[in-house]
Formats: sequence, C-alpha cells, structure tokens
Amino acid sequence: MSKFKVLISDFSYETLIPEKEVLESIGAEVIEAQCKTEDEVIRAGKNVDGIISQYAPITRKVIETLDRCKVYARYGVGFDTIDVKTATKNGKMVCNVTDYCLDEVSNHAFALMMACARKIVQLNESVKQGTWDSKIMKPVYRLNGQTLGVIGLGNIPQALAKKAKAFGLHIISYDPFVSHELAASLGVKMVDLQTLCEQSDYISVHPPLNAQTKGLLSDEQFSWMKDSAFVINTSRGPVIDEGALIRALQNGEIAGAGLDVLVTEPIEPDNPLLHMNNVILNPHSAYYSIESELELKRKTAQNVADVLTGKIPTYLVNRDVVNS
Repeated sequence: MSKFKVLISDFSYETLIPEKEVLESIGAEVIEAQCKTEDEVIRAGKNVDGIISQYAPITRKVIETLDRCKVYARYGVGFDTIDVKTATKNGKMVCNVTDYCLDEVSNHAFALMMACARKIVQLNESVKQGTWDSKIMKPVYRLNGQTLGVIGLGNIPQALAKKAKAFGLHIISYDPFVSHELAASLGVKMVDLQTLCEQSDYISVHPPLNAQTKGLLSDEQFSWMKDSAFVINTSRGPVIDEGALIRALQNGEIAGAGLDVLVTEPIEPDNPLLHMNNVILNPHSAYYSIESELELKRKTAQNVADVLTGKIPTYLVNRDVVNS
C-alpha cells in the first residue's frame, strides 16, 4: 500500500514519467487528472497528501475542503493560480520553481525585442507574399546606445540585462523591491516607472502577477512612452491592460509589441492584436526547451516529495508556514 497519494490535477505534457520517478521513490501513488474547475480539483483530490497543478484553480474552497493535503506545488515560476493567503492561514505549503527557465525566457524576451527592432516578422511575411523591398522596414534604429527598460529585476530580467549589455544597450529598471546596490552590480540604473516609460526604446515586462501588478501598464503609462518604443511581455498577460495596449497601438502612441502572454489564452479570434502587423504574438512558449521542461517536472515533484518526507522544500513560496 502506498504511503502517500499525490494528485497531478492538470497537465499539458506528453508524459509524467519524471514526476512519477521522483514521487514513487518515496512510496507515493500518483493520480492523474485534467481538472479545469475548483470542484473538479476537490473531487479528484479527495484524501490526497499533495497536489501538483499547472492551470487548475487552487482556490480558498479547494484548500479549505481538502484538509489532508499538505502541499500545493505549481509547474512554473508564477503561482497566481493558487490562493497563497488561504494556504498559509491553513498551514499548507505552496511551492513553485523559480529557476528552471531563466535562460529560455530571457532569450525569448530578447528574441522578441530583436524581431521588433529589426522588423524580422514583417520582412519575412512581405517576402513570402511576393514583395522584395527592404524599405518596408523603415524606420529602424541602431540597437547600440538605445535604452532597454525592464519592469521587475528578478532572476529572468537579470539574465536578460546581462545579455542586452553585450549588444551595447543601456539598461534601466523599475522594481520597488530591488536595491540600487544589486542593480548597480549588474550595470542597471533603477528609476521610477514614469521615467522608465519615458526613456526606454524597448520595455520588457517581468513582474509576477498579483493585485499590485495587474494592469501596471495602462493608458497613463502608454501616454508616457516614446512613439518609437516597443513593449515586450513574457511575464503574465494581465500585467498589461490589454485594452489600453490596443488603444496605444491603434493611436500610434507606441511602435509595436512582442507578446508571449495575453489576458485570455488561447487568444480570442476577435482580438484586434491578431490584425496588427506591428505586433508579434506567441502562444505562451517562452519557458520551453527540452531541458527546461524536464527540469521543471523533476523539481516540482521534488517539492512535493520533500514536504511529504518532512523536509523544507527548496522552492517554498510561503515561508511564514515554516516560521509560524
């Protein structure tokens, strides 16, 4: 008989072998499901000791109903699908994986920025439609000496800043939780949000999604930006007020955008962004590589295994549970 039961509430992966290898090594039975609602999670999670989730909502109702569950681990860096406050109040650990795709997301953000800067997508589409004319890319400005503003200066934007410095970009950042000393060690100047919007030629968005960051870039912020600026988002869609972004693009307040994330995913077919040739859209794919996916799966499962065997997991979100 298994010592523990662990529910994988939902997943988009072809295999769960890495997770099962980790969890079965501690005597855990793995239960697979594809839950989309809190009630489905509750039904599938009856009498489990831990839950791994991808997109399924881990709400207050879920946490308060599933008394036996000790740990909620999410596939990914973000944990906005989990009610951390309720989990902490009920003594449940919440885990993520903060370092599994630093290289992938920082590379993807830079790739989107470069594609916007050099009009790569527009040129490609033009050639394939039978037009051989480099003049359609105008205006394009030399990258060296321009300013990249990064909103948030956690692990991923730090990696991005190091890469961008090699291309001669001046880096500024807005992050009220990062010290000027740390920023200076990376060659980054800390500024307020308005200054970042006003001075940046490219703005790369990286904060976690929470009540403070939802809609962080809205009409006022777009009005501060240069009409030649590009906005890149590899964080979470709702960090940007999508309606405001669309208005800014339609009114020429900014030059374009590179978006790996959107408010509604998959994108709705009537979204105006689909018909803008100065917008690059990707399907929330910045995190992916063969190596990063394997690392994520193993580390997520290890978070659960650690908790169930009485250890403090490496990637614990709510450390107040340990300190209380």
